[in-house]
Amino acid sequence: MADFDAIYEEEDEEERFFEESVSRPVPDPVIIRGGGNITVFGLSNKFSTEFPQGLAAKVAPEEFQATTERINNVLKKSLPMNVKLLFCGCLCCCCTLGCSLWPVICLSKRTKHSIEKVLDWENSHLYHKLGLHWKLSKRHIDANSMMEYVILIEFIPKVPILRPD
Repeated sequence: MADFDAIYEEEDEEERFFEESVSRPVPDPVIIRGGGNITVFGLSNKFSTEFPQGLAAKVAPEEFQATTERINNVLKKSLPMNVKLLFCGCLCCCCTLGCSLWPVICLSKRTKHSIEKVLDWENSHLYHKLGLHWKLSKRHIDANSMMEYVILIEFIPKVPILRPD
């Protein structure tokens, strides 16, 4: 008699198939580490232009290489000056009580901002249409407690437009 008032939902095969197809996991992001020989405040002087296998069938290798070359051009223009100012700042650090390092810190922030602007432009014009998002991210180096900046390529999950609200 208790089952008389109970309401049961019937789940048909179409709904189960639809839910399984919608809830696909997003792949892990692709990380591109700095490949240069000079690092100033965690920012390397160039990033590798070698095409990662995680982006196969998502991006053309030419597009990937063009984007990394744009980023490397920004680094090539700004990091030599940062290295010179860092060297001079370290020499004068004792006399100025550390204030001689401020120009290097400001130029490093400007360089990061310039790279983020390049990545925002690339995302809005190309990569968001392909379901990717590039960003500059700070990560721990494996064995040390030091930090480095890497390019993180995240996969944007597809929005299920067929699923009802």
